[in-house]
Amino acid sequence: MGKRSKKHSSEDGFVYSTNPGATFGDLFAGLKSDDESTSNSDITLEVHISKKGRAGKVATLIVGHPGTDEELKELAKELRGHCGVGGSVKDGEILLQGEVRNKVMSYLEDLGFNTKRVGG
Repeated sequence: MGKRSKKHSSEDGFVYSTNPGATFGDLFAGLKSDDESTSNSDITLEVHISKKGRAGKVATLIVGHPGTDEELKELAKELRGHCGVGGSVKDGEILLQGEVRNKVMSYLEDLGFNTKRVGG
């Protein structure tokens, strides 16, 4: 068996049911629709410190935001401005330059997010 292609995501493909009377709506009845929004207090963001792959430079990563790319970019812009550092959004993660974990955690908590300190 070959490796699975990286261009396919977990959202691609078919959904099968062994129930002969199941309908499409029955299969996805328990899932949230896009129009249902979650409040910030329902979201837990992990705040990491990382040096890996950055030539020994320290970076702060914020992981776990379930929103759209636009929401993630807006949050990153607010965090960069608040902390006074550079940064970017990549692969659903916010990367900020430098060790600004404490500032980030306090700012996110002020916005109503739950935060989790991960790593050293």
